[in-house]
Amino acid sequence: MTMGTGVVLFVIGAILAFAVKIQTSFISLSTAGAILMVAGAVVFVIGLALALRGRRTVTTARTTADPMSAQGVTERSTRTTDPNQL
Repeated sequence: MTMGTGVVLFVIGAILAFAVKIQTSFISLSTAGAILMVAGAVVFVIGLALALRGRRTVTTARTTADPMSAQGVTERSTRTTDPNQL
């Protein structure tokens, strides 16, 4: 979702900077467009870095003796952490 937000910001900024030719007295639309394009590029790069980092997986294996059957019992637990929720 972060990369999509960056692309949307960049596109809106490009439209304001290059396609809209309205003059306003309180804001320069080309400057606002340039700011949005830079912000969109930064958000896209951050999203790309988070996506390439991947998920962290921790696997724990434990072997214990079962007193009833005299065999080892292996328990496995896996925890996956989504980097977007950190």
